[in-house]
Amino acid sequence: MSLIGMPFVDTSADTVLHVVALVVMVGTVTALAVGFWKIHELPINKAHKEEHHQLGLITALTWIGFVWHWVWVLAVFVAFIDGEKALRRLRDIWHEPAEHQQSTLEENNNA
Repeated sequence: MSLIGMPFVDTSADTVLHVVALVVMVGTVTALAVGFWKIHELPINKAHKEEHHQLGLITALTWIGFVWHWVWVLAVFVAFIDGEKALRRLRDIWHEPAEHQQSTLEENNNA
């Protein structure tokens, strides 16, 4: 065997190696496509599971996210954050200092 000669050329081993390489390549591409699809559908699945009120919006944002990927990030944000609960919490935080100040003033007046 010389340095220029190619091993396995025109043999059955050559054909078997090509078939194995094709199977590995197709399997890898298929696994990547399925993984990408499952990650991409994550917001829709979460919205269905939680019976989210904005299911249509999340679905549309997810599909638009195929073209503009930053839109998919919005879909994830909307799907995983309960907007009503977050707004209620912000409202409570906003009103909390006023209530705390009022109770402090009442304590000072009673003293």
